[in-house]
Formats: sequence, structure tokens, C-alpha cells
Amino acid sequence: MIDLYTFTTPNGRKASIMLEEVDLPYNVHVIDITKNDQFTPEYVAINPNSKIPAIVDQDTGTTVFESGAILIYLAEKTGKLLPTDQKQRFQVLEWLMLQMGSIGPMFGQLNHFKKFAPEKIQYAIERYEKETLRLYGVLDKQLANNEFICGDYSIADIATYPWVAIYEFQGLTLDNHPNLKRWVETVEQRPAVKHGMSIP
Repeated sequence: MIDLYTFTTPNGRKASIMLEEVDLPYNVHVIDITKNDQFTPEYVAINPNSKIPAIVDQDTGTTVFESGAILIYLAEKTGKLLPTDQKQRFQVLEWLMLQMGSIGPMFGQLNHFKKFAPEKIQYAIERYEKETLRLYGVLDKQLANNEFICGDYSIADIATYPWVAIYEFQGLTLDNHPNLKRWVETVEQRPAVKHGMSIP
């Protein structure tokens, strides 16, 4: 049994989608970041960085925080969605790290400055929107000859999808990135993705 500590953000969705995809039983614990639940002593003991998601594997007593690390842990626990062939494995890990280091942070900054910042700073909005669109282009090119990011469906897709799926919320379109749009439409039809995106 896995205890999942999460909230309704793209990073949180990664973990719930993964748990659905690998068909592991799990309990959901809502960490409401709008109410600062992430700063309680109980949660800080699980994730010292006070971010979601995090998991506790009751089978092994292992605690894992950081969404990318959670995806790798669950992939290795179940033997699913992360290739064992070294070349293929590192391709998946490359694109996972791209999501962790670029897509998440840049799209997240666009969300903040476009939707939540108390003051609209046009320079910041334009900077992060330009970088988001550049990353759309990187993904679109990769998907031109691949059904999924690394050929077969993997944790790279699970990590990236929740961030791209919010394009309308960000006031953007995928019409200029047809391969990326096709990929979003394909991934969103997976039953595990549909269920994972609704949790919590």
C-alpha cells in the first residue's frame, strides 16, 4: 500500500497518474497548499522541502519526495514504464529531467505571473510565455516521429502531460504544434490518466 500526499497541481497529478498506470493500491492524503498544509510538522517530516507530492511505501517503509523521484521509484518497484535497456532508459531519464528542470519550472512561472501574481509584470509574462512556447517546439519536434516522447509510453510522458494539458488555462494554443496536440489528445484518453487527473 502506498500513501500519496498530494494536491491539485500538475506535479501532484504525475504521482496519481503513475499509481493508476502501474495499478498499485494507494491512499490519498490531501495536502491543501492553499491552507499551508505543506508546512505542518507532520508533513515536513515526510518532505523537508514542504512541496507536494510525496509518497510513503508501507511495504518497505520508504519515503520518497520530488515527483520525478517518485516516478522512478514506482517504475522500478513495478518494473513498468522505465526501460531496462541502458540506451532507452537514459533517453527516458533525459526527457524526465527536461520536464523537471525546464518544463515544470518555466510553465509554473508562466502560471504564477499570468494568473496569480498580485501585479501584472508584462516582462515576466512575455519571458515565460516565450520559453513555454519554445519548449512546446522542442516537444513537437521530438513527437514528429514518435507516438510518445520516447517511442513507447513511459514516465517521461506521465511527467510532461499534466503540465502541457493546462495550455488553455495558460491562455495558449497547441494549434501551431500539431504533433504535441496529437500527443495530448492521445494521452488524455488513457483511463489511468483520466482517473489520475481527477485526484484528489
